[in-house]
Amino acid sequence: MTGTAPRPPRRSTLLRVTTVVAAAVPLCTAGWFGWQALDHPDPAGATAAAASAPPTTAASPGGTGTDSATGATGAADPAAAPLTPPVAPPPSSEAPAPEPPAGTPPQAPTPPPTAAAPGGLAGRTVVLDPGHNPGNVAHTAEINRQVDIGNARKECDTTGTETNAGYSEAEYTLDVSRRARAILTARGAKVVLVQDGDRPWGPCIDERARAGADAHADAAVSVHGDGGPASGSGFHVIMPARVTAGKADTSAIVEPSHRLGLLLRDRFHAATGEPYADYIAEQGLDTRSDLGGLNLSTVPKVFIECGNMRNSTDAKRMTDPQWRQQAAQGIADALTAFLTTQ
Repeated sequence: MTGTAPRPPRRSTLLRVTTVVAAAVPLCTAGWFGWQALDHPDPAGATAAAASAPPTTAASPGGTGTDSATGATGAADPAAAPLTPPVAPPPSSEAPAPEPPAGTPPQAPTPPPTAAAPGGLAGRTVVLDPGHNPGNVAHTAEINRQVDIGNARKECDTTGTETNAGYSEAEYTLDVSRRARAILTARGAKVVLVQDGDRPWGPCIDERARAGADAHADAAVSVHGDGGPASGSGFHVIMPARVTAGKADTSAIVEPSHRLGLLLRDRFHAATGEPYADYIAEQGLDTRSDLGGLNLSTVPKVFIECGNMRNSTDAKRMTDPQWRQQAAQGIADALTAFLTTQ
């Protein structure tokens, strides 16, 4: 050793490389995490956003995702709602109305039934023949004239009978016929009176018989009061017999007139309480072939003798206006039944 200072030893190359790598790795790692944070959102934020969004409702098959009952969206899940047992409705005395089939157009409410005219006599024509005429007493020559009734000849008309107090049959029959006319007219019928106190006498029995045909009537009733024995009382109905003689032919009207007679007997008795006659006819019914008003009629027709005006009990009834109204009611009810039933 000649007298100079020694040189420090050199670091190895491997050590230098290791040191550089150790310093670079942390820096690179930090840069990589920073780049990931900027390029990709935080998954936790996405999860929180998803949690705050409202849930959606699954669409039913063939539907659009709306509630089938209300059409509202976002309805709560039925499975999540608490189950409540159904409450039965209160009992009802009426059965529920059946539901119409799907697609049936709504129906208008059914209107209440319209009340028809009582008795339904619209379009019907009735002839009422008030027996005799108050003026006949002053026209004896005219009413005594003979007329042909088919199987005989008889007086044109008569004066009729009266009560012991002088209340005439002609007054009674006109009053009752007018009352019956009012009832039948109210029920829709056209009512024709053979005479309405507008003639000085008559008409004759052959003209009375023709009145039904002239009016194109469906039925006719001749109203009378009888003048029987004072001991007898009650009413009776007279129906036409079968007569085919001369200009009389009752063949077509016997059967319907018999039906009308039965109805008149029953309805008159029900309305007035008057018993069947106990001095004539049988069970309130008689059949005769000697009355021109029946023989010459071509429409169903009957006579009614409403009571015996010579009997004090019947006379008291027949002079009572209230009883006469009942008599008119019975006549109108019989005609109504005849025209509306078979």
